[in-house]
Amino acid sequence: MKKIFLSLLGMAAMAASAQTVNQVNDPVEWINPLMGTQSDYALSTGNTYPAVATPWGMNFWAPQTGKMGDGWFYTYDARKIRGFKQTHQPSPWINDYGQFVLMPVTGSLKFNQDDRASWFSHKAEVAKPYYYSVYLAEHDVTTEITPTERAAGFRFTFPQTDSSFVVIDALDKGSYIKVIPEENKIIGYSTKNSGGVPSNFKDYFVIVFDKPFTSTSTFSDTVLTRGGKEASDKHVGAVIGFKTKKGEQVYARVASSFISPEQALLNLKEIGNDNFDTVKAKAKAAWNKELLRVKAEGGSADQTATFYSCLYRAMLFPRKFYEIDANGKVVHYSPYNGKVLPGYMFTDNGFWDTFRAVFPLLNLLNPTMNGHIMEGLANAYKESGFLPEWASPGHRDCMVGSNSASLIADAYLLGGRNFDVNTLWDGVVHSSENEGPLTSVGRAGVKYYNTLGYVPYDAGINENAARTLEYAYDDWCIYKLAVALKRPQADIDLYKKRSQNFRNLFDPETKLMRGKNRDGSFEKPFNPFKWGDAFTEGNSWHYSWSVFHDIKALQNLMGGREMFVKMLDSVFAMPPVYDDSYYGGVIHEIREMQIMNMGQYAHGNQPIQHMIYLYNFAGEPWKAQYWSREVMNRLYAAHPDGYCGDEDNGQTSAWYVFSAMGFYPVCPGSGQYVMGAPLFKKMTITLENGKKVVINAPENSEANRYINTLKYNGADYTKNYLDYSSLMKGAVLDVKMSATPNKTRGIKATDFPYSFSDEHK
Repeated sequence: MKKIFLSLLGMAAMAASAQTVNQVNDPVEWINPLMGTQSDYALSTGNTYPAVATPWGMNFWAPQTGKMGDGWFYTYDARKIRGFKQTHQPSPWINDYGQFVLMPVTGSLKFNQDDRASWFSHKAEVAKPYYYSVYLAEHDVTTEITPTERAAGFRFTFPQTDSSFVVIDALDKGSYIKVIPEENKIIGYSTKNSGGVPSNFKDYFVIVFDKPFTSTSTFSDTVLTRGGKEASDKHVGAVIGFKTKKGEQVYARVASSFISPEQALLNLKEIGNDNFDTVKAKAKAAWNKELLRVKAEGGSADQTATFYSCLYRAMLFPRKFYEIDANGKVVHYSPYNGKVLPGYMFTDNGFWDTFRAVFPLLNLLNPTMNGHIMEGLANAYKESGFLPEWASPGHRDCMVGSNSASLIADAYLLGGRNFDVNTLWDGVVHSSENEGPLTSVGRAGVKYYNTLGYVPYDAGINENAARTLEYAYDDWCIYKLAVALKRPQADIDLYKKRSQNFRNLFDPETKLMRGKNRDGSFEKPFNPFKWGDAFTEGNSWHYSWSVFHDIKALQNLMGGREMFVKMLDSVFAMPPVYDDSYYGGVIHEIREMQIMNMGQYAHGNQPIQHMIYLYNFAGEPWKAQYWSREVMNRLYAAHPDGYCGDEDNGQTSAWYVFSAMGFYPVCPGSGQYVMGAPLFKKMTITLENGKKVVINAPENSEANRYINTLKYNGADYTKNYLDYSSLMKGAVLDVKMSATPNKTRGIKATDFPYSFSDEHK
């Protein structure tokens, strides 16, 4: 009987997940912020945390299960919560800054992070983008959080006791705190960070409670001072006490600023006199406003949850790093020179990841916002002398390339004009000619690259082949920008020529990209399965496709269309073998490829994420349709282990969002999206200009994953790409899906997407 009952439960669960969702009016309720949180150092299923925030908000909040300083500060498998942290962490590998912690306790006064920790259960936890709630069993307290852009509301529901407390931990590495009982207020600052900040960096915070304190204490490291009201040391905090009735709710309004204590108080006005539920309703409305730009309908419950969970992740970063001063002006604390300056600033982003899909998604859905981000890039260049490539909050030494060129070119070429493009032009040119103060800024190996046409393998510059391939694409972006800006012909010709530098690394013998020495010889021995070394977090089979702007040239180098397709097919057909000798052990990215059972296709890292769509350049678009659906089905789910590697600032999520739409930006800057096939029966994209793009695919199903025919505004459409400029006018795409591929559609050269070689025959 028990087996029959369990079987029926399983069938019911399957039926629920397969149930078609025909209408989505409240998309934020489909999101699972815990997606990707069942991660650790050895294996990433997202490396995410449940960010309680508004879209692109300056401050996030999240429960903290890990110890102070642990980049994996919330993990799904943890059993205890140590506090609730204001966080700005973009990645556990980058870690955090601008952080402090609140934690309610009852009974004895416990302030140490281990002593105050409480058991909790996911069964008594509610995680939404705009709201978080959890029951802390050790203290019999329910904690709730709801955000604004720079502030948050906390609501603590206490038991009946004269020993209710809230601990405010300003954390280590230098902090200050002051309790002002007559105002029910606490102020302070934290300097805890993991790099990328000037010497005067502080995160100033203010907390105002709606209930008078019955006691105050401060602590410095492990020493508690009862009755204390002020402390400054390496690690300080405060504990305030209350006498509470059973079920009594204490409301705390919290805000912070990178500028000053006074600005923190101004930021608290984002809440003003709003009660907790009003703040919560406004935060929910802010999310639905953005999420409803894309209505995904006619999918299963699982697909709908996964889609909106990914869209949520794609709308968190880059975060706003600017504030609104007393005169209503946009100002920012510069993470580059430590000054308070006018204008926009955004941060917490690695462009090596996000140039691929996050920024193209911003250009599609939020071009005005993206213009503000570009203005922030111009400010970063003026304040530091270099465009950022990985910022958190200032320059960080991480990853390769000068992919800010891609962001800037794509934004301008797609019509963005609300930013200082001339300053940005100076910035991309400067980056292309100079090494930076960090290897991730400017171009490491630039003198070799600009003279030899590649960064040599034997010049002591790591990941040299990856740098060469990305520099070549970035040079194509600069070339396109130069044409649009009507720059002198010498500029146009220079970057046009450099955009072809990828050819210098192509090895005809293996038909792959390969490191090359200063004397022109290829690296020896060569193992195409070797991770790292000449490449960045991948091997030659992953990086050889990184010729985003000239796939036709890559195709010709490989021996033509037929061989190109065979090489693409080989990625999935080969076993997941690897050489980890460069790292001296298996890094998590390798393990994630190995266990996914998709051969050498390593979707958990970024270099190969566009590769599936390259079948469209060789006349076999049905293979892109097949494999994009396979990846969506097999590697994504709105569960704690829902990703197949690092989520990376929205990039892996944005891949899913675009792929579910049925197209993907293989080459940002080209103005084209390369076709896959839609995942939902209907998708409605509401553009910022009020126009709509409607994608109808009523026969879509698990079996029907192929495009049989496509009509664009009523006319037959056979091309393997869509134009941004045409979509901006509004469009209706009627897609007839089938269970078998149509091998007569999209097979002509005139149907293929953009390649530089076609532009310059």
